[in-house]
Amino acid sequence: MSRKAPEIDLKPAETIAFGSFVFLTKCEQLQTVEGKTIDLRSQSAEVLSVLATRLGEIVSKDALMQAVWPDTFVTDDSLTQCIADIRRALGDDAHVIVQTLPKRGYRLNADPSDVAGPNAAAGAERARTRSSQRNFILAAIVLVAVAIGAYYGAETWRAAPVRSGDMPRIAILPFEDFSTGADKGYLSDAVAEGIITELARSKTYAVIARNSSFRYRGHPVDARQIGDELGVDYLLEGSQQKMGDRLKVTAQLLNAQAGSHIWANAYNREIGDLFVVQEEIIRTLADRVGRRIERPLPQSDAAQVSALRYYLMGGFEMHNNFSAAGNKLLRQLNLKALEADPDSQFGYIGLAWSYRNAALFGWHAPEQTYEEALKRAAEYADKAIQLAPDDADSHFARAQIHSEAGEVEQALARYDQAIALNPSDSDILVHSAGVLLNIGRIDEAIARIEQAKGIDPFHPDWFHWQMGWALWEKNDCGAALAAMRKMSKIQIGAHRMLAGIHACLGNQREAKETLAVFLEDSPGDSIREQRRKWEKTMTPGSLERWIEHMRIAGLPE
Repeated sequence: MSRKAPEIDLKPAETIAFGSFVFLTKCEQLQTVEGKTIDLRSQSAEVLSVLATRLGEIVSKDALMQAVWPDTFVTDDSLTQCIADIRRALGDDAHVIVQTLPKRGYRLNADPSDVAGPNAAAGAERARTRSSQRNFILAAIVLVAVAIGAYYGAETWRAAPVRSGDMPRIAILPFEDFSTGADKGYLSDAVAEGIITELARSKTYAVIARNSSFRYRGHPVDARQIGDELGVDYLLEGSQQKMGDRLKVTAQLLNAQAGSHIWANAYNREIGDLFVVQEEIIRTLADRVGRRIERPLPQSDAAQVSALRYYLMGGFEMHNNFSAAGNKLLRQLNLKALEADPDSQFGYIGLAWSYRNAALFGWHAPEQTYEEALKRAAEYADKAIQLAPDDADSHFARAQIHSEAGEVEQALARYDQAIALNPSDSDILVHSAGVLLNIGRIDEAIARIEQAKGIDPFHPDWFHWQMGWALWEKNDCGAALAAMRKMSKIQIGAHRMLAGIHACLGNQREAKETLAVFLEDSPGDSIREQRRKWEKTMTPGSLERWIEHMRIAGLPE
């Protein structure tokens, strides 16, 4: 794309009001008309600045991309994420303040007379009135579109729009779980995650990462809004209900641009048919919006589904409590997965992660040494790969263990295989950046983290943790601290990284206080342990700098 200067030249106005908000273009700050500052990520503020300075005009995606990322390769998803961020800050659920003009760009809707000054409050009131009118009109349009879609039903897919020269873009929403009691939980995510992985692996569809599509859990489905926020053509939603040994799954495919219904079906099966149902949904979806997928149906296996359920339970617990206690529960649940089905990969993958976590964060003592814990992790990962060579998570776990052992080439090869098996997994991309950081390919690692954020518009907190590490490696510790502070909650395991960043900035008191939080959970950590753990993986200069910062933070020798 080429940069066209007239499209992005700023107007002289430094303060612009729209709705109940004021944007200060000079410092790129969003405020309410009462003067309260509204937080925006820096790139989102830059996008808003371009829109605000071209008030009421259509600004092309090309112009916005060149203005905000002039020397960086990013995908359209980065812009989509910024637009969604701005709309959340403005409370613009109806998309009437920041309007999308299909195939043309975006427009910030506000009357030029609303420019802040003595009449700012009156301008804001006029904008609110217009917003209410537009909301009413938009609601009517949505109702008409839904009614038309319901009337025409499954034939709608024949005219479904797909961008020229582009793969169909799909988001798989979390399936609602209507199970009750002990049957409730986890398997609904298994269905959706399996569909995400298989569609992404086909290389025929661009699939949004689960972190972002699962963000809409528990919210009413507004297909056009979600499609706009994620930048997709199609949405798949559904539900699952486990009743003893029976499983009921429903699925429906929506046109995200028109908000219309394309296809729906319900499946009543034995619990062991979960993978068969998942495959049938994938095949039907592929027939409707892309290239047909032909391969043998998987075998029915109730024991494997039970193992999967325990594996997912362990991952859920660890995600919510990344600590020694959470890791212990992860291990217990995956031992149950092995009991349920010793011939499936799931329990082995979970155990590999639990021993890897124990080695890395000091949760192995006193039962095992670091080396013993890492060796056990490798054995479990190798067994998982042997049982399921096409499972991306098996290769992902082994790649991480190779990385901890300083086996860089093997780690990169495993990461490449995991990414090929599931290109939509942003977590694998960000973890792979860690290997690049260890061998000094810092800019490449940062680019990979940004790539992951591009396919995962609403990425999780720990991406900021990884970016904090990358920026510490780059010796840009101010930016590293800013990255860490973007986390909504800094997990206990992340406090050691945060302590190192504070030490880098000369914040000795904050460094000591932060490391003390980490040591409550990992009391056996020391300078000696850190040197032994990282001497095989970190470059010598980075290792010595890390040791220096850990000493400043008060880590015992």
